[in-house]
Amino acid sequence: MEGQCELRSISSPDLKDWSACMRELSLHILDALENSLEAGATVVGLTIEEDLAADWLTITIQDDGLGMSVDQLARIFDPFFTTRETRHVGLGIPLFKAATGRCNGDLTIESQLEKGTTLRATFQHSHIDRAPLGDITGTLMAVILSGSCDLRYIHKIDGREFAFSTKDIRSELGDIPLTHPAVRNWLRDFIIEGEESLQ
Repeated sequence: MEGQCELRSISSPDLKDWSACMRELSLHILDALENSLEAGATVVGLTIEEDLAADWLTITIQDDGLGMSVDQLARIFDPFFTTRETRHVGLGIPLFKAATGRCNGDLTIESQLEKGTTLRATFQHSHIDRAPLGDITGTLMAVILSGSCDLRYIHKIDGREFAFSTKDIRSELGDIPLTHPAVRNWLRDFIIEGEESLQ
């Protein structure tokens, strides 16, 4: 299982592996991003805000996917309910909410049919039970290389910020795809350096 925790794939629906490996927040984030892609989102925004003075960590995911009805939204925290076709149960969101609750935080979801969904998760930053952010580079690369959407990413720590948009990167690259080996390597290094600049 230790080795399986290193794996990040948009097409890996084995719930047992995911539920056993939620030792870092980047895996919760990837699961939520997968939900956006399953909902047909063409633009997904991920914002991570770390306010060390206020002792809060906030993770926000916004998409322009199909959204959910009032009835679906009312059942979103039910582990036996899912809108995804690749699973028969929906433990991802309940597990994410439980993780926030253990750290004096909360998880909220707002959604409208045909307009999209916004997920917001908050954690007490210094809480002993808060999992580390983990391999956010691997999570971002999994979404980017899926080629299913444009990703807008912002990571803020106090006054410092690292941000990029795959739409802007695609515009600069022209006909060269993000999946090209040289581009893929550059993207990974770019994200790693951007994250390190915040430390």
